[in-house]
This record gives sequence, C-alpha cells and structure tokens, in this order.
Amino acid sequence: MRTEKRFTPALLDRYRKLGRGTGIYENYIAWHRVGRSDPASIGRSHLQAWLGRQLELLSDIELVTILFSTMLKNIVDCREQFPLSLNISAHELSAYFSYRPGILFPGTLEIAKLQEVKHPKVHGGGRSADWLMTTDLLLTLKCENGELELLAIAIKLNQEEINKKRRLLAIERQYWLARDVQWLLITPSMFHALIADTLRNCVPWSLGPAVDESAIDYVAKNQSLWNGHSLTYVLKKLEDAFGSHELAQRAFWQAAWSARLPLDFRRGWRPHEPIKYVTEAQFWELNPIASRRSAWAL
Repeated sequence: MRTEKRFTPALLDRYRKLGRGTGIYENYIAWHRVGRSDPASIGRSHLQAWLGRQLELLSDIELVTILFSTMLKNIVDCREQFPLSLNISAHELSAYFSYRPGILFPGTLEIAKLQEVKHPKVHGGGRSADWLMTTDLLLTLKCENGELELLAIAIKLNQEEINKKRRLLAIERQYWLARDVQWLLITPSMFHALIADTLRNCVPWSLGPAVDESAIDYVAKNQSLWNGHSLTYVLKKLEDAFGSHELAQRAFWQAAWSARLPLDFRRGWRPHEPIKYVTEAQFWELNPIASRRSAWAL
C-alpha cells in the first residue's frame, strides 16, 4: 500500500537537488512526478509517452488537456508541473535561447505582496518554507516566423475548485502576464465529453509510432469514401490498402489528429458508429487549446 506523504521544506529541498523542474525537450524533469516517492495526487495519474519522454500527468483532465495540446501543428515542447520562481528570475524562454538578457521578471512572492495575498508555505521538521507554485502545462510553440512562444495552462476540475483556489490562481495568472505569456484556465466545461472519451481511447494509435506521410495522404485524399460509414468499415478498407490492421488504425487516427481528416471527434470512439466530418475551422474551435478558451473570469 502506498504510504501517505506530505510536502515539507526538506522534500522541496530534495526536489531541487534532483533537478526537478529543469531541462527542456526530452531532458525536462517535472516538479511533481508520478511515483511512490511523491505525495499522492487527488486525481488518477497518467504517464503519457510523447516526443521522447514520459509526460507526468496528475489527473484525467490533465491527460485530456495534453492530448488536445499535442494536436496543435506548432507545438514543439511541453513542460508539465512547471515550477514558478519564488523570486525575480529570467524569462522561461531563456531555457531555449538568449531571451531578453539582463531583464528579470517578478516571482510569486513579489506578486503575492502586490496583490496583498498571503503566499502559501509548507511546514515540517521544525522548519517553514515558501511553497513552490506550479503551472500544470507550459507549452512551447513555434510561430510562423520561426520564433518560439509560450502558452501556460492551469487545469481545474470545476468552478468550486476555482473558487477555492482563486487567490493562488490570480498569482499564477499574473506571473505569466508579467512575462507576456498567455495563460488559460481549463475545466471540463471547456470541451465536449464525447471528444474527451475519443481522445483517450484512440491515443495508442494517434500518438503511437508515426506512419509515412503517404499513408496519411491516402486517408485524407479518400475521405469522401469514408463519410457516413462505420469506423469498422473504414478500417477494413484501409487494412486492405495497407495490408495491416495496426497500420490502418494509426494512419486513420493520425490523419484525424492532424486535421488532415477533419473528423468530428464528438462521434464517440466505438467502431460501429459512423464517422462524420466538420470543417477545419470547426475542428479547431472544438479544441479549447487551439481556440484559446479559458474559464477564468475576473
């Protein structure tokens, strides 16, 4: 049985020594991790393979949100459970390249003071320490001009949790606004429940080994042949074309994931249900990350 653990100053010190919250791309180490050595999360935890490492996700909604995020055409990195600096610090883009050298940005202690909010602390072993706040997902996106930008995402279960943590969320939001980084607050109300079910169930093929572009082209070019038919029918036709049911699954879902096949993910994931399409604009509007929807209200 997993023992009950709690956060203490000593535990935060150990995280820092282990390099938690540092690195980029495949070398990033999340501040909070899925494992017996960490205090348990409230939700169900997940490890999701993506871009050469395991993403450490602490709830079902975090999993769904990162799946929406991986559909973005310009995403190049994700740093989940990302720690916010307590004190003034360089911009978080500085981990990739020299960004605004010499300019420092406020930490959570300064922001809490300006907002006249008590900064959270942890206690234990006769010590007290300032709590290190985190952002659930910090995405790195590549702009059309080749430059990088960040998108910060906080994730909560419902309005009750938002109300309970509103002051801390306000600190987190201001932290990113001070860095000219857009901040989104995502709840399940931001997306259709059937889409979430479909994303979770097709992820082994969508984020599995990539198929050749020619296979995705075949699915996309022949999409008029699939509309209105069941997924079972479509996969059988693709299996006949590719000679492999596994390849058919990956080609279909990877074409849909990239919007080359603008599938209406609200159809559900069950194979007997017919597939139908939406316009590309509607496809991205159904994605709360692509459409930049937020549950935050001042």
